[in-house]
Amino acid sequence: MAKMGTVVTKGENRKQILANTVLFQAFGAQINDTDITADSNGRKIIPAGTPVGGADDFLDNEMAELQMTTNIEEIQGVLLYEVDVTAGTQNGTVLVFGFVNEKRLASSVEIDDNVKAALDGKITFVKRNA
Repeated sequence: MAKMGTVVTKGENRKQILANTVLFQAFGAQINDTDITADSNGRKIIPAGTPVGGADDFLDNEMAELQMTTNIEEIQGVLLYEVDVTAGTQNGTVLVFGFVNEKRLASSVEIDDNVKAALDGKITFVKRNA
């Protein structure tokens, strides 16, 4: 029989990806585990800054599930904080307007030119040391 329980993380620091912490807008969303592989600890973590989207607009349908994507037709924003989807669909925070410092993203997160074009006018990506 599998053990059931709650995972509790205490003293967690959240990675700050914003270049400007005043001018931004983010909304809660359901983030699913589609195409996410577990790390060496068996956890499925989607890093902050990862582009997410889906067929349904999560701003119009708060029950819409988003997933990690680079499909420019589906991209709706980027994750403001990492999301642990080990147990399946979880709550996340999606940045829809703001300034993201690419130098603060995890090395596994790459924002290609197609993603930048899809989010142009919504999210500005910068590379700053500060």
